Amino acid sequence: MWQVVRARWQQGRRTISYPAGPAPAPSDRFRGLPMVDTAKCPDGCRACAETCPTDAIAVENGRFQFDLGRCLFCTECSEACPEGAIRYSDDYRLATRTREDLLYDGQQFKLADALDKKMRRVFGRSLKLRQVCAGGSGASEADLNVLGTVVFDLARFGIQFVASPRHADGLVVTGPVSENMRSALLETYEAIPAPKLVIAVGAEAISGGVFRGHGEVHDGCASLLPVDLFIPGWPPHPLTILDGLLRLLGRL
Repeated sequence: MWQVVRARWQQGRRTISYPAGPAPAPSDRFRGLPMVDTAKCPDGCRACAETCPTDAIAVENGRFQFDLGRCLFCTECSEACPEGAIRYSDDYRLATRTREDLLYDGQQFKLADALDKKMRRVFGRSLKLRQVCAGGSGASEADLNVLGTVVFDLARFGIQFVASPRHADGLVVTGPVSENMRSALLETYEAIPAPKLVIAVGAEAISGGVFRGHGEVHDGCASLLPVDLFIPGWPPHPLTILDGLLRLLGRL
């Protein structure tokens, strides 16, 4: 018993201070918001678009566009660019309220707005979420689990995952929504009492990710459900998910 108490005392505080304090520095391998120096882009060059595995990049008439809802943050584009015009920053803030806001020109990016005052009054202090893996790879699901650890301690914000949709205020969807999971996803959504939220986590849930266009998936949940928050990445970093949830609740 005393050995356990001593070990806890020696470990000290493990929970990050964010958002009251600065977020912890990401690792060197972290890939955040992509940045584009269009001045370096040669006329007519489409190397980045041609190498992207999910067609997340469009270059037309000298205009550049990322679709962060499709982006896997794999860095294939930056490696293919002959002029080094694309780099991935350490900015973990990626969540948006609309699918259109994920269409990004490499310069200006609109982050998620908070819910309206009435909805913040309902969900702002206590938000219970039911998560559904709709055919996902397990990557986004793993980082959702990380939010429950002592480092992030999601429950300190009044946000918790629950076992039953009837106890939930919202639905968190991961995976591209396979045909086999379509009815289960819709039934789970219907079981959540109104008003309710839908949060799409990861490229698969937003656009289908690497499975996009396959006949057995629905290319994400937006074609089936009204989505209130899009959190891109494959998988999104736990800080990206936490930042999106807090922005939605007006806590930042």
